Amino acid sequence: MHDLYPLVMSPIFDPRPWGARDLSPIYPHHHFEEKIGEAWLTGDHSKVANGWLRGQSLAKLSVEYGRDLVGESAPDPARFPLLVKFLFPREKLSVQVHPDDETALRLGGTCGKTECWYVVHAEASAQVALGLRPGVTRAQFAHSIHEKRAEELLNWVDVRAGEMIYVAGGTVHTLGPGSIIVETQQQSDITYRLYDYGRPRELHLTDGLSALKESVRSGKVIRPAPTKIHGERSRCWRLVASPYFVVELFELNEPYELRPEGRRSAQVLVVTEGSGVLESEGSEPMAIAKSDAVVVPATLAGIRVRPQGSIGFLKSSLPNQEMPEPVTEL
Repeated sequence: MHDLYPLVMSPIFDPRPWGARDLSPIYPHHHFEEKIGEAWLTGDHSKVANGWLRGQSLAKLSVEYGRDLVGESAPDPARFPLLVKFLFPREKLSVQVHPDDETALRLGGTCGKTECWYVVHAEASAQVALGLRPGVTRAQFAHSIHEKRAEELLNWVDVRAGEMIYVAGGTVHTLGPGSIIVETQQQSDITYRLYDYGRPRELHLTDGLSALKESVRSGKVIRPAPTKIHGERSRCWRLVASPYFVVELFELNEPYELRPEGRRSAQVLVVTEGSGVLESEGSEPMAIAKSDAVVVPATLAGIRVRPQGSIGFLKSSLPNQEMPEPVTEL
């Protein structure tokens, strides 16, 4: 078996009725006839775009390489543990809920879907809805769905670029128009649609209301002070740490070697600004730029990012110890 190397992933553009045709803020020169809601970066069907594994799906490689790729902390040794996407809402998404682990197992799934949203871009009017307004019960919300006023009972929050939002399983939620989001989540796509503004799509009221929690730990994550790298010129923030993922933001103006994960977890790098070169022992240097997503297998060490001017990227991985849910505010 050949050695693994950093895997540049080809995005899968997923049409959605609430999406955008012009993705140029992230993908220059990408214009579509249909509305694109999501660009999947590490889904099961996402394929490698570089090297001798070009064209191979992440699902196939996870089965073939197991923990050498996904890491010792992955709950399933044959499945990549993190799903990372760009989202491009130009209209409101459906009001929906994802189950937590306990509910997913009870309803026949394998794991829940806790996620987080990093706001790459936000217009002045951009909002998201997180959870029910204080005092609203599940029964009241169910009644509001039938009265076609469900969004009135949601907790709407203004969002700005650079914010991180934690969305625990069981949180009823939606995205409003005007933002671009990097979503990191458990490798699950269980979504129960509760309300869709009259669009002709299926609703999942029985399972969705069963999964919905009246009180959740979701909200904006309080950003800590940055860690300085190489003096004053480069910085890193731990944006969120949870039982399911850790997401850090790097802003580099000089070369930096990423900390090895000690075989515990693969890493996913998503470039949000600028460009650079990714270097790894035994592999050819590769150019990376805004919108690129790179899967760094768990067995690799000595990954070095060399900016071309400057580069900003998110790094997602699994936690190396038991973690509580993050402290949030609304």
